[in-house]
Amino acid sequence: MSGRDVDVVVIGAGQAGLSAGYFLHRAGFAPETGYVLLDGGAGPGGAWRERWPTLRLSGVHGIHDLPGMALGPADPDRPAAEVVAGYFAAYEREFGLPVHRPVNVRSVHDRPDGRLDVRTDAGTWTTRALANATGTWRHPFWPVYPGQNTFAGRQLHTADYRGPAEFAGRRVVVVGGGTSAVQLLAEVAAVAAATRWVTRRPPVFAERFGQEQGRAAVARVEERVRVGLPPGSVVSVTGLPWTPQLRRMHETGVLRRFPVFDRIVPEGVVWADGDSFAADVILWCTGFRAVLNHLAPLRLRAPGGGIPMDGTRVVVDERIHLLGYGPSASTIGANRAGRTAVREIRRLLDRVSAGSVADG
Repeated sequence: MSGRDVDVVVIGAGQAGLSAGYFLHRAGFAPETGYVLLDGGAGPGGAWRERWPTLRLSGVHGIHDLPGMALGPADPDRPAAEVVAGYFAAYEREFGLPVHRPVNVRSVHDRPDGRLDVRTDAGTWTTRALANATGTWRHPFWPVYPGQNTFAGRQLHTADYRGPAEFAGRRVVVVGGGTSAVQLLAEVAAVAAATRWVTRRPPVFAERFGQEQGRAAVARVEERVRVGLPPGSVVSVTGLPWTPQLRRMHETGVLRRFPVFDRIVPEGVVWADGDSFAADVILWCTGFRAVLNHLAPLRLRAPGGGIPMDGTRVVVDERIHLLGYGPSASTIGANRAGRTAVREIRRLLDRVSAGSVADG
């Protein structure tokens, strides 16, 4: 498959990508010629299909329905990865979305005629507009600390985690202050010989998180991306909600937080005051970064390290929309982003077409 010409390419078929596909379908874009979705996964589900098997549906904050088709009743004890993958697969079938997979996008380039070349391991698609919905799962963030390469034990990231069984009887350091960190800490602590939870900053626990707090959090992230700064983590603007699980962890002492260590040694981690913790495993729950390297040839980044945005639209290139990035990095935000992006893309393409006719 090479040399495909389409109006819109959507990169990614997770929540944001499928939302964009739905609204493109609704707007009258024809499958394959009007739009395609290019997805790097082996099957439907986006990043959800990669979640650890012990993450049950009841353990996630909530999966917002995709537009036009509800998830419906689901067994809360089923693995979230299975439930969401099945839901996304049914959604793709229901609306006949033209998803090509596995297709890995390598780079996106400008063309002299004003279109874009989307170069992949399955050939090149040429497009008039691009909706990027690549998420973060394939770009885990690993911080660097002195002595890290001397550690004699095992180091792994949230993205590598497959369940607590392999930590039985081990001494484990869990690094990170986000939701995944405390979820994995709870699982590991149930089987490990000992755990120690460390974070760079003292965690902020939220007694409640309603619509007002949600709007304020989105506004803070939106302000960052508008001026070209990286979005930052969700927890940095929302805090950790006091769930029943967290309260139990607090009562049993599992949730006792330590400041992050100063260095790593072969046998564990050490703090500046001389405190140390002998460890067999360091579990880095340190988050993810947006998967955007394929857009590097377009030079979209600002000096602050982020990509300046106006809603979903990239400020310096109106052909390109980022979905699931910044304020739309949530399931409900991704849905709204898909609708907004398609509306603006439709206007852009209509305007360009009208200009071409007038010039002719």
